[in-house]
Amino acid sequence: MIRKEYKNQKKKSKKKLFIKISALLVTGLLITGTAYGFYLVKKAEVAAEKSYEAINNREGSILREKPVEPINDNVSILFIGVDDSDVRNQGTNNSRSDALMLATLNNKQKDVKLVSIPRDSYVYIPEIGYKDKINHALFKGGTKATIETVENLLEVPVDYYVRMNFNAFIDVVDALDGIYANVPYDRLEKDEKDNYTIQLTKGYQKLNGRQVLALARTRKLDNDIERGKRQQEILSSIVKKASSASSFTKYDDVISAVGDNMKTDMTFDEMKSFLTYIKEGMPQVETLSLDGHDDNSTGTWYWLLDDESLTDTKNLLKNHLEISSEVGDE
Repeated sequence: MIRKEYKNQKKKSKKKLFIKISALLVTGLLITGTAYGFYLVKKAEVAAEKSYEAINNREGSILREKPVEPINDNVSILFIGVDDSDVRNQGTNNSRSDALMLATLNNKQKDVKLVSIPRDSYVYIPEIGYKDKINHALFKGGTKATIETVENLLEVPVDYYVRMNFNAFIDVVDALDGIYANVPYDRLEKDEKDNYTIQLTKGYQKLNGRQVLALARTRKLDNDIERGKRQQEILSSIVKKASSASSFTKYDDVISAVGDNMKTDMTFDEMKSFLTYIKEGMPQVETLSLDGHDDNSTGTWYWLLDDESLTDTKNLLKNHLEISSEVGDE
């Protein structure tokens, strides 16, 4: 009888010890996770401060009556992809935009519309006072001229900009341990140094940073519309992977990659406001294109936009931002 009671007490002691050890482990993990979270927030704040670049003589969009607050308002962000490669002898002051995408975010619906603007689109550039390829706006007048050109084209405000060079594609994707994307062909493509070293294979697959960059840049196979669609899919895949719980431990490297390759006029607090869009997972993103056709009648290739398609896109963006349809006509 005494031996039986002793065995029961021994089992209870072991159970209590196991519970105590488990509690200590869980507590330790929570403390470590919290400390890592604080570390990431601080690192992100430092990276944001490093990336911040306000535009001279521009205090918000001229199409806004008052400044916007992302936590409460519908806003737009212009993404400018730039090839700042040494191989092409380009830098901040003499680059041409290689990718232009405008995202509108609806605060109530927590969804996004993402329109890709073909780099060869023949549009009016206010900075120079005549029509040219839209990717020349950056070269002619920097980020401000690019923003003004997009606002003039789509007749909606550009509230913020994010300018990233192509190194970001490589570094961010590699920091996330690759992303999944659809490759529409078997093709040998150029790498970041313009050498044909990247072999892409047709099919849906996991790609590393250098492969993603090659896929995003290629434009000889089809046209700027299809190229824009590929870039939209890549951006969506990056956001989806970055917002997944499995990427939490990779945020340290992601923050470093973004901070080293990005400039924006968003403050850290404004950036944090956009976290509400991913609180319940990946937001719904509708991708849009600007229809048109190639034209070489002048000896230079341009993408001539279809007026009806352009008008439809303007109205769609205005409705999504919930602004007056006459905002661009005043």
